[in-house]
Amino acid sequence: MIKEKFHEVEARIAASMERRTRVPKDVPVKLIAVTKNHDVAAMREAIDAGATDVGENRIQEAKEKYAELDRDVTWHLIGHLQTNKAKVAVQLFDLIHSVDTPHLAKALDKEAGNIGKVQDILVQVNLAKEDSKSGVYKEDLREMLDLVESLPNLCLRGLMCIAPNYEDVELCRPLFREMYEIYQQVKELPYQTANITYLSMGMTHDYPIAVEEGANIVRVGTAIFGPRQY
Repeated sequence: MIKEKFHEVEARIAASMERRTRVPKDVPVKLIAVTKNHDVAAMREAIDAGATDVGENRIQEAKEKYAELDRDVTWHLIGHLQTNKAKVAVQLFDLIHSVDTPHLAKALDKEAGNIGKVQDILVQVNLAKEDSKSGVYKEDLREMLDLVESLPNLCLRGLMCIAPNYEDVELCRPLFREMYEIYQQVKELPYQTANITYLSMGMTHDYPIAVEEGANIVRVGTAIFGPRQY
């Protein structure tokens, strides 16, 4: 079942790429299989179906799975990260999507430096200014990006956002469209150490629209694995 669902999501992504009108149709999209609250057997099934990237929200859960998984995948941290978990985060994750404060950026820089790593990160943007979500406000973004550029053990790879959970997913489209415009502007900034490649936006309920509007990373769990196991 997971294999079939995974390929269904891939097909929907391909169809959404073909519907792009404002952004290039041929920009590839990285599908992250969000495996939080799903067991290692389910993870293996998705990876064997073709998943190359997995996304986790919680450090402890990811740590346990990392030790057990026995598959070669790219690990993404997509959930809110507490500063006191920065040490473990840089040990486990290839890309951290949810860098949302200067304090966290500095902590990750310090811990990455301690293990001789340059940690790839995305800066999370709270474009809708939702109290329930983390992220840098649009007007504070440049200051945050300048800080990341100054930290020697971090590499800015792009931006991440989470759209409001609208019942009518079409309401997400203007936000995704604006986020793509911000991403394009950030790519033009004269940074020396950044390698701005990724715009991570779109989850199970809204990823087709996100892809149409320029996302090149989507984070999909329920559509692949079904309801979460608690």
